[in-house]
Amino acid sequence: MSTDGFAVRTMTRQEVRVAVGWAEQEGWNPGIYDAEAFYAADPEGFFVAELDGKPIGSISVVNYSETFAFAGLYILKPEYRNRGYGSRLFAAGTAHAGDRNIGGDGVLTMQEKYRTRSGFSLAYRNIRFEGTGGGNEPEGLVDTAAVPFDRLAAYDARHFPAPRPRFLEEWIRQEGTRGRAVLGGDGEVAGYGIIRRCHRGHKIGPLFADTPQVAEDIFLALSAQAPGEPVYLDAPEPNAAAVALARRHGMVPVFETARIYTKAVPDLPLDEIFGVTSFELG
Repeated sequence: MSTDGFAVRTMTRQEVRVAVGWAEQEGWNPGIYDAEAFYAADPEGFFVAELDGKPIGSISVVNYSETFAFAGLYILKPEYRNRGYGSRLFAAGTAHAGDRNIGGDGVLTMQEKYRTRSGFSLAYRNIRFEGTGGGNEPEGLVDTAAVPFDRLAAYDARHFPAPRPRFLEEWIRQEGTRGRAVLGGDGEVAGYGIIRRCHRGHKIGPLFADTPQVAEDIFLALSAQAPGEPVYLDAPEPNAAAVALARRHGMVPVFETARIYTKAVPDLPLDEIFGVTSFELG
C-alpha cells in the first residue's frame, strides 16, 4: 500500500464476479455467467484497486501465452477518476504481461491516452450490431458439445493470437450457452459460433467461419435460439462480409471499439472472424 492508502492486488474468484457487475453498470452488457470463464483464462490476471481498503477500480490483463496478453475490465468508479488512480491501476495491471504483446478493445475517444500511456496502436475498429433473434435453424449443423474439444480448440486457435483451451472449455459450457458448428466431410471444423445470455439479450461470440456462407448458417442457427430477444454481434470492420451479414439481417450499429495492440498486429485471418468473442478478453 502506498502512503496515500492506494493499493492494487490480485482479485479473488468472487471479486471477478464483482468486476463483471461493474462492467454491467458501465453499460458494457457482459454475459451473466462470464466471470467463471474469465477467471479460468488466467487466475492471476485480475486486479482490484483499493483506497484505504475500499475497492474503487478493476483491470484484467490475461496472459494467454508467453507472447500474448489481453487487457480489459478497465473500470474506475466515477468519483475517483481524474485523480491519477487510473494510471496507477493501469500500470500495475499491465506489468503482469511483462514483455508480451498486449491487445485490447478501447473506446474510440481514449485512443490518444492509450497511445501515450502504454504505446498502444490502433489496428482496426470493431462494431457492435444489435438485432432481434428468431427464425429457423438451418439443417446440417451440429451442437458444439458433440465436436471433439481438441478439434474445436485447434480451430479457435487459428483465429486468436494464442491457444486458449482453459478459457474456451469454460466459455462453451456456461449456463444458458448454446453453440453450433459446421463440419467438413473429413470431420474437421469449418466454422463455429456461441451464443450466451447477457444482462440484456444475447451475444453471439465468437463466430469464426471458413466462408461467408458457413458464417451465415451458424448465425441463423444461433439467432434462432433467442426468438424475439435482442441479439448482438461484434464484427471486425475490416471483414466486409461480417458487416454485410449483420446489416442483411436488420442489425444496426450501437457501439464501436478500437482494437489496439502494444506491438505488431497479430497475423489473423480477419476474413474468417465474423464475431469477436468478447471485448473484455478478446
